[in-house]
Amino acid sequence: MATVRSQEAERKDWDTYFMDIAYMVSTRSRCSRRHVGALLVQGKKLLGTAYNGAPMGVPDCSEAGCMIAEELEITIENGQEKMIKKQRCIRTIHAEQNLLLFTDPVNREGSSVYVTDQPCWTCANMLANSGVQEIVYHRSYPKDSDKVSLLMEQKGIIFRSVTDYVPPPQAAMSVIS
Repeated sequence: MATVRSQEAERKDWDTYFMDIAYMVSTRSRCSRRHVGALLVQGKKLLGTAYNGAPMGVPDCSEAGCMIAEELEITIENGQEKMIKKQRCIRTIHAEQNLLLFTDPVNREGSSVYVTDQPCWTCANMLANSGVQEIVYHRSYPKDSDKVSLLMEQKGIIFRSVTDYVPPPQAAMSVIS
């Protein structure tokens, strides 16, 4: 019996198990700015994986360079509206978008999504309409954090961070903002 207990003590909890897989999936990304992995899980059963990257058959950022678009964003700083110029790569399809493209909508109903990074506003909107009941993420994405949290609350989707999680060393990468 002692052997069984020691094996159980070493066994990973489900959040760690699935987040480890999400981080390993993220290593398939060729994006130089951010590697993101996402999983669809239904009842502790893994139904799909995805990562961020260029559309299939199209050169990715590591081959063709980032395709940067400039945008203007209005923010409020010290009670004053301020216009900020932002740059983002538009070559890449986000991991959450790929997950929705390549999984069966029937399987998404009531499921959980594990994603290495908090979804951006666009991905959050798509996930909110996809039938998922829970989104679990590790790294925060401050740009859209408040808006995304409010959306998930309004939709009744469990939205939680596993801040104490430590990714596998071979899968972690620094993020370029």
